[in-house]
Amino acid sequence: MSVTLYIESTDHEGQGIARNDGKTVFVEGGLTGETVVARITRSKPNYDKATVEQVLQPSPFRVTPACPHFGVCGGCSMQHLDARAQVAAKQRVLEDNFQHIGNVKAEQMLPPVEGPHWGYRHRARLSVRYVAKKGGVLVGFHEKRSSYVADMRECRVLPTAVSNLLVPLRALVESLAIRDRAPQIEYAEGDGLPMLVLRHLEPVGDADLARLREFAAAHKVQWYLQPKGPETAHPLPDEAHTLGYELAEFGLRYRFQPTEFTQVNPHINAMLVRRAIRLLELRSDDRVGDLFCGLGNFTLPIAQRVAFTYGVEGSASLIARAHENAAGNGLADRVDFAVANLFEIADDWFDTLPRLNKLLIDPPRDGALQVVKALPTAASGRLERLVYVSCSPSTLARDAAILIHEKGYRLVGAGVANMFPHTAHVESIALFVP
Repeated sequence: MSVTLYIESTDHEGQGIARNDGKTVFVEGGLTGETVVARITRSKPNYDKATVEQVLQPSPFRVTPACPHFGVCGGCSMQHLDARAQVAAKQRVLEDNFQHIGNVKAEQMLPPVEGPHWGYRHRARLSVRYVAKKGGVLVGFHEKRSSYVADMRECRVLPTAVSNLLVPLRALVESLAIRDRAPQIEYAEGDGLPMLVLRHLEPVGDADLARLREFAAAHKVQWYLQPKGPETAHPLPDEAHTLGYELAEFGLRYRFQPTEFTQVNPHINAMLVRRAIRLLELRSDDRVGDLFCGLGNFTLPIAQRVAFTYGVEGSASLIARAHENAAGNGLADRVDFAVANLFEIADDWFDTLPRLNKLLIDPPRDGALQVVKALPTAASGRLERLVYVSCSPSTLARDAAILIHEKGYRLVGAGVANMFPHTAHVESIALFVP
């Protein structure tokens, strides 16, 4: 069934929101302010799902998607919206989550953190499928809301050199004896060199190893093999690689392995670190905690400026990498690290830590519920500033509600960082003070 709808707003997934006879309709491909003809694709008791068939009155911010695979590939959902308007939409998502989930409001909305809109993605997990009916091997992202791999020949959010590998990778995998036992290729960029991690379910034979080496030489990449979990990833036999990235503004270099977590967008990461440092208003006598510290991305720039820094992370291997990076940058005596599951800490956990007067929190999508419950109240005067870096506006809003309504802090500023242009993903940063 097709209906004519007016798109009232956009949701957190980039879908248009309309009403049809009083019922909410989520419209894929619809933009705020548009009148569209949409086909109902799914009907639920409380809402319908639809997709745009025709735009009768377009938004002034509608643009032609740059990628020929847009609409089929599930990697991007907002290429039809002007890049600046995407950022404004993400800012509204953040504000709406604060209001509706946390019942809070930032005293000031910070200017968005923005960088390149294309070729920004320095990490990706590409699915690999041997599909005889489609002519052989497919390498790429999944189709939208599907387990099928999209028939991709380019990707505009990947660096051009990596996008250009999609078709050669098809031919390579098809030539392997294990072509139907290699479900994934993970890409990570470091020091300007693409690293490709081949997930394989059977041992890689000598003939296949030779083909991987030939591909690496021809395309200037390096291969890792991953037979089981991420911790099993290793270079090809008789090879050794050093992968790293820099925060040039701070004179820091970080070593990492391709399956270890680093930010997807290095441009935004550098600007986000800069903003976090500024919001913390660091002094030489500060003692700063960095929770969910990973391999030390925020920890080391902080450590350069203060008396003591304390990083906490749930992964022992990442903490080992953080120690290595601190030593490699001459900061080992200014920072300490600890392993702790920050999702299972007790309410008095903060009291067991070294004395800290400022805090940075950078949790995964689940947020930092147990951490904020364990923090001292604003009235105690123990924490002067708290910077919260978030990759989920809903869990940030939930945690902000506790910090404000239960702990007595003020949300003095918040804003988005466009870590993933052309997607609905919202990265943000917020500042809380007593």
